[in-house]
Amino acid sequence: MIKIGHKEIGKHAKPFIIAEMSGNHNQSLERALHLVDLAAEAGVDALKLQTYTPDTITLDVHTGEFFIQDDANLWKGNSLYNLYKEAYTPWEWHEAIFNRAKEHGLLAFSSPFDETAVDFLETLNVPAYKIASFENVDIPLIRKVARTGKPIIISTGMATASELDEAVRAARAEGNHQIILLKCTSTYPATPANSNLATIPHMRELFGTEIGLSDHTMGVGVSVAAVTLGATVIEKHFTTSRADGGVDSAFSMEPHELKMLVEETERAWQSLGQIQYGPTEAEKDSTKFRRSLYIGKDLKAGDVLTGENLRNVRPGLGLPTKYYDLVLGKTVKQDVKKGTPLSWELLL
Repeated sequence: MIKIGHKEIGKHAKPFIIAEMSGNHNQSLERALHLVDLAAEAGVDALKLQTYTPDTITLDVHTGEFFIQDDANLWKGNSLYNLYKEAYTPWEWHEAIFNRAKEHGLLAFSSPFDETAVDFLETLNVPAYKIASFENVDIPLIRKVARTGKPIIISTGMATASELDEAVRAARAEGNHQIILLKCTSTYPATPANSNLATIPHMRELFGTEIGLSDHTMGVGVSVAAVTLGATVIEKHFTTSRADGGVDSAFSMEPHELKMLVEETERAWQSLGQIQYGPTEAEKDSTKFRRSLYIGKDLKAGDVLTGENLRNVRPGLGLPTKYYDLVLGKTVKQDVKKGTPLSWELLL
C-alpha cells in the first residue's frame, strides 16, 4: 500500500479522489482559492495543479505545428503558446493555493512539466508528483521526480506498453517504487466507449503497481466502473460551473458532480467486499422467508401426504422443497394442524 501524506492508497482503502484544477482558475487567484474551498466541500482527498509557464512548455511561435488547426480539437484556433499562457497557474500562486488546501485538510500537489518545475515544487514540500500523459515519455523528467523519493502518479494516455515499461523502469532505477499508473484517454472530453477500462486489471498485473483512472469523460459512470475493476485512484478536472468558460471547463465536473463522484466511487468500493457464498450475517434473518414444505390441511395420524395437503410455500421453517417428491405418499404419525412446518419427526 502506498501513502500520500496521511492517506493510504490501495484496495483496503476507499478510492483516493484527486480534484484537478488545471486552468479553471481563469487567471484569478480569488477564483482558484474558491475552487479549493469547493473541492474540500465535495469531500475529495487531494487538489492538483499543473506547474509550467508558456516558455517552459513550448516556444513563442504561432504558426505551423505550433498552431492548433484540428477541427476536432477543443482548443482549435489557438497557438500552443497562447493556450498555455491562458491556462497556466502562476507559480507565485502555488503557495497560497496549497496553504488553503492544507487549511481544509486536503493534500495538494502538482504535475511538473520540466525539471525547473520539480525544483520549485520541492521548495513547497509537495507530498507527491503527477506525470501528465503527454510527459509519460519524458524519461529525464520521470527520473528527476523519482529521485525526490515521493510517490509518482503517471497518466498513461497514448502510451504503449513498452513506453510505460520504460517509464516504470526509469522510476524504479532511481530507487522509487511508489508508483501509481492512471489509465487515461487523452481526448477532451473522452467517451465511455473509448475508455477501455478492461486495461486496468491487466495493467496492474503487467506492471505490479497501483492502478487508477484519469477520467476525461462526462459524469461519474466511468469512474465508478473503474473502481469495480480495481482502480484505487480517480482524478477528475473540476470547475465552479461549465458555463463560466475556461480552457478545461467543457469536460470538467461541477461541485455537485464532484461530490457525487466521491460518494458513488466509495459506494462502488464498499460493494466489492470479498468472495462470499451463503447468507451474510445481514441476510440470515431473511432465510426464513424462503419456500419450504408445510402441511396445507388438518391431518389425522395415519393420513398420507398428497399434492393437496402438502404445500410448497413461504416461510422457510419446514423441510427444504427439494424433498417434496421424496415425502409424497408418506404417512404422518400424529395429528397435524394446517400451517405446521413439515419435519422428519412427523413421518413414519
